Amino acid sequence: MTARDEAARGLSDIEGFLYREAHMGAVYRRVADLTARVEGLTPEQQRDIGKWYVDEQRHVARMVTDHIAEQVGAMEARHRVRVRQWLRGTLVAMVLVTLAMSACVVVILGSSR
Repeated sequence: MTARDEAARGLSDIEGFLYREAHMGAVYRRVADLTARVEGLTPEQQRDIGKWYVDEQRHVARMVTDHIAEQVGAMEARHRVRVRQWLRGTLVAMVLVTLAMSACVVVILGSSR
């Protein structure tokens, strides 16, 4: 792996980390706002609700990520099939064109004698 590839991968990893941290920061702010609005919660209840909400958000994020990964994988598989079909068709067309051109050359050379 070249230094450029490693740098690109590192930047991608950093971007992913920052995105996750921003998302989790928003999750913590939302749950803090929610528990602050509900009157009569003890600190322990606020922590329990906060833990449940954060765990739930992680679970949902994981489900969404898995779904997206599955969809991308399925799309890549469909794309590979289409490319293989296109390549096969192109190869057949090239063979037919080559045979037709060869036949024309044979006819032309045969008629000149």
